[in-house]
Amino acid sequence: MYVCVCNGVTDHDIRQAAAAGCRSVAELTMRTGAGACCGTCLDSAAETLELARDDASAKSVLPLLSQAA
Repeated sequence: MYVCVCNGVTDHDIRQAAAAGCRSVAELTMRTGAGACCGTCLDSAAETLELARDDASAKSVLPLLSQAA
């Protein structure tokens, strides 16, 4: 799904940026261009980035939980 139509940034692009270490919307804008034109997408881009970061941190904890069992 396109999150930023102005710059052609998709939710997949945002998840990739999060996986590469992107931690803020400002950094996301620098990396992908999302929100750099009209800014309409910034709320959606921030939400997508936050969800991607949460997913990444959940995945990093799961191997530890399986080793503890």
